[in-house]
Amino acid sequence: MSLQHNQHHHPIESERTRKDDDKLEHLGYHAELKRTFTSWETFGVAFSIMGVVPSIASTIFYNLPYGGPVGMIWGWLISAILILFVGLSMGELASSMPTSGGLYFWTHRLSPPRYRNFLAWMVGYNSFLGNVAAVSSLGWACSGIVFAAASINNESFISTAGQQFGLYIGILVVCGLICAYGTNIFARLQTPSVILNVLLSLVTIIGLPIARRHELNTAAFTFGGFVNLTSWPNGFAFLLSFLAPVWTICSFDCAVSISEEATNASVAVPQAIVGAIGSAGVLGTVILIILALTMGLDVAAVNDDALGQPLAYIYLQAFGQKGSLAVWSFMCIAQLSMTASLILPSSRQAFAFARDGALPFSRYFHHVDTFSGTPVRAVWLVVGCAIPLGALCFADPINYSAINAIFSLAIMGPYVAYGIPIGAKLLWGQGNFVVGVTRSSNNQLEMTQFQELHTDEEELFQPGPWHLGRWSRMCGIIAVTWMTFAIVLFSFPADTDPDAGTFNYACLVAGAVWIFATVYWFLPRIGGKTFFQGPQTIEGGMSIEQDTLSPPEIEDPSSKKNGGAPEFHGGSHISPVPSNQL
Repeated sequence: MSLQHNQHHHPIESERTRKDDDKLEHLGYHAELKRTFTSWETFGVAFSIMGVVPSIASTIFYNLPYGGPVGMIWGWLISAILILFVGLSMGELASSMPTSGGLYFWTHRLSPPRYRNFLAWMVGYNSFLGNVAAVSSLGWACSGIVFAAASINNESFISTAGQQFGLYIGILVVCGLICAYGTNIFARLQTPSVILNVLLSLVTIIGLPIARRHELNTAAFTFGGFVNLTSWPNGFAFLLSFLAPVWTICSFDCAVSISEEATNASVAVPQAIVGAIGSAGVLGTVILIILALTMGLDVAAVNDDALGQPLAYIYLQAFGQKGSLAVWSFMCIAQLSMTASLILPSSRQAFAFARDGALPFSRYFHHVDTFSGTPVRAVWLVVGCAIPLGALCFADPINYSAINAIFSLAIMGPYVAYGIPIGAKLLWGQGNFVVGVTRSSNNQLEMTQFQELHTDEEELFQPGPWHLGRWSRMCGIIAVTWMTFAIVLFSFPADTDPDAGTFNYACLVAGAVWIFATVYWFLPRIGGKTFFQGPQTIEGGMSIEQDTLSPPEIEDPSSKKNGGAPEFHGGSHISPVPSNQL
């Protein structure tokens, strides 16, 4: 966000900043970024990236045919409550370890030495997978919204799969250019983007009931009308309606990525995560109630209209051609902004992962452009990986059923990445781990781990100021159970008898990435296990490998000291780039 900050800081804020920086040093990182984000601004980052109204426009055809009003309203509300448990569990991790490394760092910190590098590796790949799929799904949704505007303007216009795929590529390229070379301009547009999302919400919540005041549905239909337009049984169809809210209320971990730029990060970041989920849950429920109230009784007509966008059809019935076209034009702008907003952190995650040598051709992608001061190559890596996913539209060029896989994929990747650190905390983090060094048969150093009886004060996971207390374990169990269930659920196809056009390709794409990451890890001589040692931290941090590998006889041979520069441990041979160069 583009926000002005005074150069003279209040003493309390300066003290908070000092404590934040001390905590970061304790975790093994030097404070390199200015802490300019207040608690409110940190919340704004997490909430605005969800873009509730544009996201509902993009996904309403994933809950409307799977239960009608019931699937829309109650599916959203139930999902939001379950997602809240994920946010609560993630929030206490963010409070305990407020670093931009987030999921990646937490996993490495809380896992046994024998598994931590591999688990951190898999978290990184699933984060990359989820980010690419999310960018792809946003770009595809944006192209559909743009063509819906064209159809509102000209009723006879019907886009083809080739046209939409071409526009999809154009949208991703434009957003890539913005994130690569126009970050200063883009930052100044964040506040107008938030205002635009608020106005779209008000138009929907207030404008629709007024415009349709003589044709409102009954309360019984609005809250209890169940319409199943699929071949699935009613119960399972209702479960599939969860896709829309889960896709929308996602990427809230972006607040974690600015932990090192937030004041009072140990409190501000978890509050932002939980607050964004709660706000999106409530706002989305209210908007969907309004839509169910004003859309009419013929759910099939709304879902199957030639516009291809049920929300556009509802606006058209309420506001007429000119009014709906005006509203929908702003919807296009909001969706475009969301796409660029997600490419930005996604490229930074890819850059950080390449810095640790985990991606193929990491030396190439770990590069900061001298002109823009941004990781341009990482931006184009994300865009380049996202573009081919859109080609799934050609598997079903009429109904675009196959393209639904990218929406499922945008959930599966992040949920695996979220679940691993939360699971690591449940399995190993709440115990005292003593790490020893032994000699293996081939005389190489090998890390071994022993778990002992412990008290709360000795736990590896040290709660931060924002903590769930005795509810911590229960929330974690619910979160992991829910995410596991969701990953399986969203692997199912849209219909009971899928063909090549309606098959859910998400499981194939995700499986291919998981297999690639695993094979790449275990490859002899060049595999990840031969060089990847997790996040790079400076000497003196709290990471287990730092404390136990400090003796000279087991010093990390890849570390280098240049003058008085800090010594890095736990990373690959690729030299780190200070984050303030991004």
